[in-house]
Amino acid sequence: IKRLSLPRTTTIAEYLDYFVQLYGTTKWGPSTFKSNTALIKNYIVPLIGNVKLQELNRMAIDAFYKELTKTEYVEYRGRKPQGFLSPAVIEKIAHLMSTAMKQAVHWEIISKNPTIGALREKPPKVERMIWNTEHIKTALDNCDDNRLYLAINLSFACSLRLGEILGLTWDCVHISDQEIALDSAWIMVEKELSRVNMEAVKQIGDKDIYQIFPTAKYNATTRMVLKKPKTQSSVRKVWLPKTLALILRDWKEKQKELKNLIGDAFCDFNLVVTHNDGRPCDSQVIEHAFKRLKAKTELPDVVFHSLRHSSTTYKLALTHGNIKDVQGDTGHATAQMVTEVYSHIMDERRKENATKFDEAFYKQPDLRNVVQNHQADANLDVAKLLKAVQGSPELKDALKKLLNE
Repeated sequence: IKRLSLPRTTTIAEYLDYFVQLYGTTKWGPSTFKSNTALIKNYIVPLIGNVKLQELNRMAIDAFYKELTKTEYVEYRGRKPQGFLSPAVIEKIAHLMSTAMKQAVHWEIISKNPTIGALREKPPKVERMIWNTEHIKTALDNCDDNRLYLAINLSFACSLRLGEILGLTWDCVHISDQEIALDSAWIMVEKELSRVNMEAVKQIGDKDIYQIFPTAKYNATTRMVLKKPKTQSSVRKVWLPKTLALILRDWKEKQKELKNLIGDAFCDFNLVVTHNDGRPCDSQVIEHAFKRLKAKTELPDVVFHSLRHSSTTYKLALTHGNIKDVQGDTGHATAQMVTEVYSHIMDERRKENATKFDEAFYKQPDLRNVVQNHQADANLDVAKLLKAVQGSPELKDALKKLLNE
């Protein structure tokens, strides 16, 4: 194979074009491909696209990140947010630049990654607002949307993402009589439903897409697809509480009745959560129904995804902080990710442990008296020792030698 190389006059814009074609089409999914190419086109190329790759140093990177804080949003999909780029968006651009430069080092185009140690404002950590169990019970008691009712249960009981709920198929739901009787009902999470840009799919291929669903819109730029999850750790087996298994059993029977009622008009894609005619359900349908439920019940304003965090929090409390067990349900890549995201729960448990330690060890019996008596004895011993040293020159010399060793 002929050795490929880039001339020393190659600009950032030219290099990023190579980077997208070689790296992006291999590593990115359709959504990531679309968003990253938009960041390159709208913010990276206009500011530093003409800079030669070989001349890009840490000072230039620092200046670039500084300039981003004074850069306004570019119109995207017909919308233009007001103001300058947020620290969160700048962080995405910085991560993309870091990946691109790391790859340039790997390809032996440059010798050092100039983004390492770059100065930039870190986006503030936002405290997640979540519902507690009482909030969720209230929501379920007042939910008159059957799809939303099932989605809330699956998110809270199984720690599923919305895309995983909408991509769940009946062949991955195991709710036989025996499995329910033995408390062994389970689901296999191995797919997710997503809306993707078809131009991006053309660029990167459909290797991770299991099915592209039909659309009634002519020349639609996006399509609903059933695809592989983003990470391997997201593929997982989750045990079902018996009540949820029975809810799913009832849902399946009603879906069969509906299918028999409308006959050929039912689009059978084997999906669990669908429109009445069997078509895949867009995440916006659930989000809008969730918004109406919040307004109706006057519950705290949280996003649907927060139910997954409520689930994780509740399970950490149930298992007394068993991170590894909870990680199996959530599909986080590492236990450390659970620790970082839910550290506030761990802190509460540690505070409780300190209180329990005090009650169990220090107060039964009360060891403070033991400490005081020990201190009194120590003072008495020191006084005796000083008196003995003063009356014995030999002991004084021995003590000096000991202290000098």
